[in-house]
Amino acid sequence: MQGLMMDMPLLVSNLLRHAARHFPDVEIVSRRVEGDLHRYSYRDCHDRAARLADAFTKRGVHVGDRIATLAWNGYRHMEIYYAAAGLGGVVHTINPRLHPEQIAWIVNHSNDAYLAFDLTFVPIVEAIAAHCPNVRGWIAMCGRDRMPATTKIPNLLCYEELLAEGAEGYVWPELDERSACGLCYTSGTTGNPKGALYSHRSTVLHAYAAALPDAMGASARDSILPVVPMFHVNAWGLPYTAPLVGAKLVFPGPALDGKSIYELFESEKVTYSAGVPTVWLGLLQHVSANNLRFSTFRRTVIGGSACPPAMIRAFQEQYGVDVIHAWGMTEMSPLGTLSRLQNKHLDLPKEAQQKILEKQGHVIFGVDMKIVDDDGRELAWDGKAYGNLLVRGPWVVKEYFKGEGGDPLVYDAQGRGWFPTGDVATIDADGYMQITDRSKDVIKSGGEWISSIDLENLAIAHPAVAQAAVIGIAHPKWDERPLLVVVKKPGAEVTKDELIRFYEGKIAKWWTPDDVQFVDAIPLGATGKILKTRLRETFKDYRLPTA
Repeated sequence: MQGLMMDMPLLVSNLLRHAARHFPDVEIVSRRVEGDLHRYSYRDCHDRAARLADAFTKRGVHVGDRIATLAWNGYRHMEIYYAAAGLGGVVHTINPRLHPEQIAWIVNHSNDAYLAFDLTFVPIVEAIAAHCPNVRGWIAMCGRDRMPATTKIPNLLCYEELLAEGAEGYVWPELDERSACGLCYTSGTTGNPKGALYSHRSTVLHAYAAALPDAMGASARDSILPVVPMFHVNAWGLPYTAPLVGAKLVFPGPALDGKSIYELFESEKVTYSAGVPTVWLGLLQHVSANNLRFSTFRRTVIGGSACPPAMIRAFQEQYGVDVIHAWGMTEMSPLGTLSRLQNKHLDLPKEAQQKILEKQGHVIFGVDMKIVDDDGRELAWDGKAYGNLLVRGPWVVKEYFKGEGGDPLVYDAQGRGWFPTGDVATIDADGYMQITDRSKDVIKSGGEWISSIDLENLAIAHPAVAQAAVIGIAHPKWDERPLLVVVKKPGAEVTKDELIRFYEGKIAKWWTPDDVQFVDAIPLGATGKILKTRLRETFKDYRLPTA
């Protein structure tokens, strides 16, 4: 016997329609590439997105067609999110920090019908346009008065003129909720980037889950500023979660320095934000150097790479900002775990609570996880055993776009597929997961594993250290030994011996790095993560000192 309930598909377009109907006057504020602040409401966003969808439809965009973006966080980017997905197409966000050749490869692999770009990225589009013959039109995200003067971009369209081609009153089609709505390519795989193709169903479920109190905890009382780019796994789903709950949205555009972010936080009464650790370093340095405080900012989600405990403590103890440590992947839409305290933790000493909050956290409903050894045997949840982390759930990929890489899943005895994350982790008895390393970054010394993340977090806690990375260096006896690479804070001084001594009593003695190298900068990837492949290349001929 089946239930007697209405069958309404879970569609992305319904998120924006809900916000326009029930939170019509709530603001979306954007700092534009042009330099000014743009303001309008959810109702305005919905109406413009619907007109844009109609314009694309009139230009022959069909169900399943990809519409790509090279754009910052802003209202026009938001409109494309909903226009492309709402009409039955797929919004394909591209990371502009990738090399142009890689961007061209991604555009061609996706077979994008149109590509919309912010004016910042005119040079990229000029470089790739001739190599992307299947793109029907390149859309400059501006008005006619700001159109770029270029002859290198064929079929150049003006965003505002394109939008004006659409009629008012466009009705969103009722699609199959399992049809595709979004496409993100991940650089975290071997070989060429692979595409994670999201469905309407997976995206709406992810938005629901993200809004839960023990997840991102968003509400209509929030003013949310996503520092994490909309080209980085859909800004961790915030452009979908915010309209679901009716939260104000503040888009920072291209200005992601500490001063610019702080000014927006204050002027727009931002309560909540999200971003990677490297961005928050700049913000904390700005507020500290200028003796500033936050008047409304109270919560931030930090993910993308492990958040140093020293950063969590700085936010909480110095500025009264709660840090929600999170973990996920492009292949997970991206949320998997978030670290929030449970009722039974509230009476624990502060230090014990802090240790919990430093972990990547507890799964949200919809995600399951386990750790296994190299032979696939499941390991205990005791906070000590560490193994390969596997996940499954309704917003986790089952295969990559166009079947690239074959079947990525690992199957259990019941025939259920699990996605191998490439992370090494522990899980404690309460189900809190902690990443100890990427499987490719863990340091294997004398048959045992050393966590590079733990060593980095301890180094960053030193008052003279701005950034730190740890890599394994070949050793004739121990296979590998850790090398600590450090960027000092401006004006600060610290010696190798001082940093080595800083580890005493904090870790097992044999974990201590064998040497320290000071550098001007640590290479970062397109999403702000440390590029350990480049560090290993830099130090490939380096030899550790011998005792």
